[in-house]
Amino acid sequence: MNILSRMMMPLIRRLDPEDAHQLALNALQLGLGGVSDPARDDPALSIRAMGLRFPNPIGIGAGFDKNALVVRPLSRSGFGFVEAGTVTPRPQPGNPRPRLFRLNEDRAIINRMGFNNQGIDRFAVRMARLHRVSASGRHVGAKVPVGANLGINKTGADPERDYPLLVGRIKNYVDYIVINLSSPNTPGLRDLLESARLKSILDAIAAAHPERPPLLVKLSPDMARDDIPDVVEAAIAGGAQGLIVTNTTISRPRSLRSADANETGGLSGRPLTPLACDTLAHVARAANRRLTLVACGGIESGADIVERVRMGADLVQLYTAYAYEGPAIVSRLKRETLTALRLQGFETLSDAKGTALS
Repeated sequence: MNILSRMMMPLIRRLDPEDAHQLALNALQLGLGGVSDPARDDPALSIRAMGLRFPNPIGIGAGFDKNALVVRPLSRSGFGFVEAGTVTPRPQPGNPRPRLFRLNEDRAIINRMGFNNQGIDRFAVRMARLHRVSASGRHVGAKVPVGANLGINKTGADPERDYPLLVGRIKNYVDYIVINLSSPNTPGLRDLLESARLKSILDAIAAAHPERPPLLVKLSPDMARDDIPDVVEAAIAGGAQGLIVTNTTISRPRSLRSADANETGGLSGRPLTPLACDTLAHVARAANRRLTLVACGGIESGADIVERVRMGADLVQLYTAYAYEGPAIVSRLKRETLTALRLQGFETLSDAKGTALS
C-alpha cells in the first residue's frame, strides 16, 4: 500500500471535501501516490482501442486533475490511462463554495463545481512538458495514454468556435481528446447533446483539425433512451472514435440516506451504478462495436469492471471510488478483475468484451 493511502486517507476523509481534494493533489505532486510499472501488468488486462495500447483498462476520470497538475504521478501509480480536465478556453472560478459534498452513507459524491479551472493556456503548457526529454536522453513524461477533457466557459461561449480552438491547443500533446457535453453544472451544456447540434460541433472540429488524436464524446446518464440511437449515429457521422458513458446524474435515487442528498449538482458513485449500466447497455447496442466505449459511474470492484466490459465497454474510469480509497484502489481492482475473469471462464479481458449483449 502506498504512503498516500496508508497514512493520509484517514486524514483526508475528515476534511472538507474540496480541501481534501487539494491535499490529495499536493500529496501526488510530492510523489506520495506510489509507483507501479505498467509493463508489469498482467497481459490478460491489456486492451487495444482507438489505435492505442492500454496496459490495463482502469483510468482516472476527468474532474480529479482539472489543471493537468499530476498527470505524471497518476500515470505512474498504476492506472492504465489518465484523463485531465475539464479545461475551458478561459480560466474561470466555478460556482461558489460549498460545491462538493461527500455522501458517506451512500459512498457517493455530489458536485456543482462549474468547470473551475485555470484555462487552456496553462493546461497546454503543462501537457507539453510531458513530452520533454531529460539531459540524459530519458523521456520524462507519462507511461500510459493520456487524454484531455474539454469544455466551454459559462459565459461568452460559442461551441462551434470554442471546441475547435481547444482541440487545436492540445492535440499535439495528448493521445485522445474528450468533448464534455454532459456536465449538469454548466447551463445549456447538455442541450449540445441533441444529435444535430452534436454533429455541427464535430463537423467544426473536423474542418479545423482533419489530423488529430482520437475524439470521444462524454454522455449524460439522464438522456432520454429514445434519443440515444440518434446521438450515437451523430457521433459516428461526425468522426468521433468513442463515447464515455456516463457523466454524473441530476436524478436522486430514493435510497439515498446522507444528509446532503438533496444538494443540487451531479451525483456520482455507488448510487449511479444502475443508471450508468442501463445507459451503457443502450449505447452499446446502438453503437454495435463501431465505437470505443469507456464506462464510468459507480465502479468499485473487479467484478464491476468485468460486468461493464461484458456489457460492451472497452475501458473504465474511476472518480468517486478513488476519492474514497485513494491510490491503493488501483492495484486492488486489477487483482479482483483477474479473479473475476477466471471465475467467469475468460482468459483475457478482451475475450469478455460484449458477451452480455443480447
